[in-house]
Order: sequence, then structure tokens, then C-alpha cells
Amino acid sequence: MPTEPNTSAAPATATPVTADDVARAVELAVAALRPAAGADWDVRAGKVEWTCRETAEHLADDLFFYAAHIGSLRPVTDGDLPFGWTARRPEGPKNTVTVETDAGPEGLFSVLEACGGLLAAVVRATPPTARAHHVFGVSDPEGFAAMGVVETLVHAYDIARGLGARFEPPAALCSRALRRLFPDAPTGTAPWPTLLWATGRGELDGRARPRQWRWYGAPRAT
Repeated sequence: MPTEPNTSAAPATATPVTADDVARAVELAVAALRPAAGADWDVRAGKVEWTCRETAEHLADDLFFYAAHIGSLRPVTDGDLPFGWTARRPEGPKNTVTVETDAGPEGLFSVLEACGGLLAAVVRATPPTARAHHVFGVSDPEGFAAMGVVETLVHAYDIARGLGARFEPPAALCSRALRRLFPDAPTGTAPWPTLLWATGRGELDGRARPRQWRWYGAPRAT
């Protein structure tokens, strides 16, 4: 499988976030976390209030959620689809997609790969004119692809911190997601630290960490 160089400089030209980027993000996340499959996945995922197991389930649920919303035969733009959801414990995430506990980390990886593949396939197949609801604003297939990439990268980082693993995705992948969802983010800084800063997870010299953060999924102006 070809790899994308992990350079610190952002690409000079803006390119769209694609279905391949979604697949690549999930592949990178699983590859980074699989060596820690024997660790305790019930520890806290970095500074997130959920466990590593819960955070992985939440990520799979996000990928499924995005695919379902933008890939619907009749996408809705005024609210979420009324899927049922449950939480394993009161403090945990509320998910539609869950993983059998007995399946262990490999089960989590399999479901992540399945949901990532689902979102990638939907993004490839959905017309760019499609629009669907998200709490941060109506978005298009590229926007949902970018959301999937960001969720995957930052939650893989959260899980890796909890497990004592290392995760640092390629700069170009981070840069494309930043350009699509965080138009006000700094452009003269390394993309991965900037994405962590933009999502409230890291520091950038001379810039206060956002107290609250959000992305902007509105379709690009043409």
C-alpha cells in the first residue's frame, strides 16, 4: 500500500477531501492502534471522558451516521435521522453502532473498517449536489468525508494516548481536512498540530487553545 509522506509543510494548492482520504484515515488509525490490542481498552482515552473502547465505538458510529445521512435516498436537511441509540453506561457515548464486548479490540477494528468503508463508498457514489443535515450546518459529500477524516484522526489520537501508543497522520491528509472544515485555522503551522489545536487537543505557539471548537461543513463556494 503506498504511503503518504509525513512532511511538516502543508501542500501549496488546495485539493478536496475524498473517499480515499476516509479510507486512508481509518487504515492509518487501525494500523497505529492494533499493536496495542493487548492493552487495557477500558482506560480513559486521553482527555476524553470515555474509555478507549467507548471512543472506538463512538468513532464507528460517527462514520456510520455520516454515511447514512448523506447517502440516504432522500437526505434530510432539517434534523438527524431518528435512529435509536443507547449508552452502555450513563457517562458513555450514545451509539447506534456498537461492538460485541467479547469481540475485543479486533472486533472494534473490524467494525471501524466496515463503517469507514461504508462512508467511503457512499461518498464515491453520492452526487456532489447532495445535501444533508449536520448539527454544525448542512453539508455535502465532501464535507461528510472531511468530518469522517477529522473524527477518525482525532479519536485515534485520543485512544492512542490512553493506550500509550503513537499516532501521527500525514500532513497532507490533515491539511485537506483543515482547509475543508476549519477555514480560519492558521496556515503557516504544521497541519497535524494545527488540527489538534483546532479541535481543542493541542497547543500552538502564540495562540490560545480554543475553549470551544466547531467545524464549518457548508459546501465550498463554486
